[in-house]
Amino acid sequence: MATAPSTGHEPGFSAEQIGWLESFFAPLADRPFVGLLPNGQLTSDSSAAGTNQAAEPAIFGTPLADVSKPERWKYDENPLDIWDKLVAHADADRFPDEADTFRFKFHGLFYVAPAQDSFMLRLRIPAGELTAEQLHGLTDLAEDLGGGYLHVTTRANFQVREFRPKGIVRVLTRLQELGLTSRGSGADNIRNITASPTSGFDPGEFLDVRPFAKGLHHYILNQRDLYGLPRKFNVAFESGGAICTAADTNDIGFVACRVRDNAAPGSPEAGIYFRVQLGGITGHKDFARDTGLLVRPSDAVAVAAAMIRVFSEQGDRTDRKKARLKYLLERWGVEKYLEATAQKLAFPLRRWPLAQCEMPRAEVKHGWIGVTKQSQRGFCAIGVRTPAGRLSGRQAHGLADLAKRFGKGELRLTVWQNLIVPHVPESQVDDAIRAVHKLGLGTESDNATGGIIACTGKMGCRYAAADTKAHAAALTKALQKIKEPEFPVNIHFTGCPHSCAQHYCGDIGLVGAKLSDGAEGYHVVIGGGMGAEQGIAREIFRGIRIEEVNPLIARILECYRSHHAAGETFVQWSRRHSVGELQEIFSD
Repeated sequence: MATAPSTGHEPGFSAEQIGWLESFFAPLADRPFVGLLPNGQLTSDSSAAGTNQAAEPAIFGTPLADVSKPERWKYDENPLDIWDKLVAHADADRFPDEADTFRFKFHGLFYVAPAQDSFMLRLRIPAGELTAEQLHGLTDLAEDLGGGYLHVTTRANFQVREFRPKGIVRVLTRLQELGLTSRGSGADNIRNITASPTSGFDPGEFLDVRPFAKGLHHYILNQRDLYGLPRKFNVAFESGGAICTAADTNDIGFVACRVRDNAAPGSPEAGIYFRVQLGGITGHKDFARDTGLLVRPSDAVAVAAAMIRVFSEQGDRTDRKKARLKYLLERWGVEKYLEATAQKLAFPLRRWPLAQCEMPRAEVKHGWIGVTKQSQRGFCAIGVRTPAGRLSGRQAHGLADLAKRFGKGELRLTVWQNLIVPHVPESQVDDAIRAVHKLGLGTESDNATGGIIACTGKMGCRYAAADTKAHAAALTKALQKIKEPEFPVNIHFTGCPHSCAQHYCGDIGLVGAKLSDGAEGYHVVIGGGMGAEQGIAREIFRGIRIEEVNPLIARILECYRSHHAAGETFVQWSRRHSVGELQEIFSD
């Protein structure tokens, strides 16, 4: 056993002090300090935690010989333990190999070649809430080390792009100094925890859900076993307010509801609860389904953690295409999954009929743009429209200044790629709107363009087959020339079948496609929705050339405007027609 090191001054430690020092240094006697060997490998054993090296190698019972390649990478070297490697790559200004490209994602760093020969940084911003100071600092970071712009994502988050390898350690440390993190924001981890963006000031909400979204965020950050899942995992908290956070597209959706007084034996106390939905993955054409669970808000973090741990232990680690929670639920059934969850909790799970709960009202479509009154008397929130989620450095700094000048220095991000500035006194709303317009941003929406969103597209993602952000901006401009439909329509551009912009959930969805002659184009789907309009869109057209897209979308909207019944939304109108009928209508 190692003994306490001598200082040369013989300080005369007591026997108790010597015993304490020996116990502290003992673990170091049999292993070297962490560092990098000439071959780039860590000197310490940082292989997957929790594995029994004496037994036959396996990951939660799956033999190592059967696991997928990323699972082997995680087993060989825990991505949470590669700080020395990040430093070495920064010192050498060197991009990572295939295995380390995957591991770097555990730190929010994405090597996005060939789309961009650089890194993208994805953050974690729980509940989409940040301060003006954080937005200033993040924009400075983008301008000093990256491309000078920010992308608002469809998980109420930020991406910052175009970092060279030499800057990655400075990026991560500066991010931490801002009180932000990117840890676990990519690869097989729990993504940014979303929440209703008007939570805390929405007059119609059941519950301010930010404390629970942030509680789960911090729990994850401090539990190593909640990293390295079989596949990525999404969690959302819905407050019951006016703006949808797309809870039913998540692996777990916590939806606030109210239970009224009920004299029946065994009925829960009257109050606010969460109903739990499981298994959303709209890129695979499925929504989260109600499980019957009624969870007290104070228990939500524990229930989420238990469910995630069951998934981690039982999810498929051999086939990446079948590794999401949806497939475990299909293999096991919901009842078995809930039984396994209950075994990890110190309190029983309660089931309660959905019909006996007061659920949220239908969200306000396009309610994320414009001025809305808050529950706090005399204050308003201003929803700011961004061009497909992209903000220049000037615009981002301007919004931070605006939030401090007119609000309380707080901003919210939405899953619709927009921002909200809350707590603006009613007397200053007009001045705040003028300040937004001076930044080249808007606060007004029309029913044709207020719900246009786009993934990163091929300019920043190697999987994308189309420049979605540019095409979304072009469509926005083109649709300003038509007469808007009676009701709001959402239009989703996504670059590939991974469906980061959830094209199957849009009234109109477009998924990028490489045409036979190499030109860009889209497949077009119609009639999707989420929440009260939940449904998977149907494909109407394939391989539409990019130059034909804007006229086609304009024609679709004009057909809806001309042929729908009084009070009929786009979803209702499109769903009462067959695919053949819609093709005929749009082709006239």
